[in-house]
Amino acid sequence: IKAQIILGNTYHLYLRPGLEILEQAGGLHKFNSWNKPILTDSGGFQVFSLAENRKLTEEGAIFRSQVDGSKHFFTPESVMDIERTIGADIMMAFDECTPGDADYSYAKKSLELTERWLDRCITRFNETECKYGYKQALFPIVQGCVYPDLRKRAAENVASKDAEGNAIGGLAVGEPTEKMYEMIEVVNEILPQNKPRYLMGVGTPAN
Repeated sequence: IKAQIILGNTYHLYLRPGLEILEQAGGLHKFNSWNKPILTDSGGFQVFSLAENRKLTEEGAIFRSQVDGSKHFFTPESVMDIERTIGADIMMAFDECTPGDADYSYAKKSLELTERWLDRCITRFNETECKYGYKQALFPIVQGCVYPDLRKRAAENVASKDAEGNAIGGLAVGEPTEKMYEMIEVVNEILPQNKPRYLMGVGTPAN
């Protein structure tokens, strides 16, 4: 289908085949025999939507695998290390994916947590190097649910990080489609024009 880039799912790859096998293969490109770009999500969406008995703390997310029930802990730092090991060309920051129907109070607390986690992701990313000899980029994620003031704040914070590109998350998660387009417009006025934007979770022909 002449795809120019594919997505590797951090949560699923971490559980199966696991980091050891991916590292032995020389990263996901070699494991997959794919010699074009790969981006990875952060696993945040899967932790919050698939994992049973998940618990969110300031430190990170504790969850049980849907494969075998084993217990795991994702932190902003560990997710950066996992995405480095997978070998993605573009890595996503670890965030909380706020439900599309969250009330304002929850959405605001969730965004504040995501922003604190982003700072930790950037610190860890800057402290570490790629394992496979090519450059990797980290994209922060704009959250804020369906509330324009939260989206504006999130986009301004993300733009201030001066990353190589930016992601728009927390859309296509249950909110009405017109709300999704409305939030994209709010964010587009703020994110830098000269850097790529990744609209997460959107991929239907209508979208």
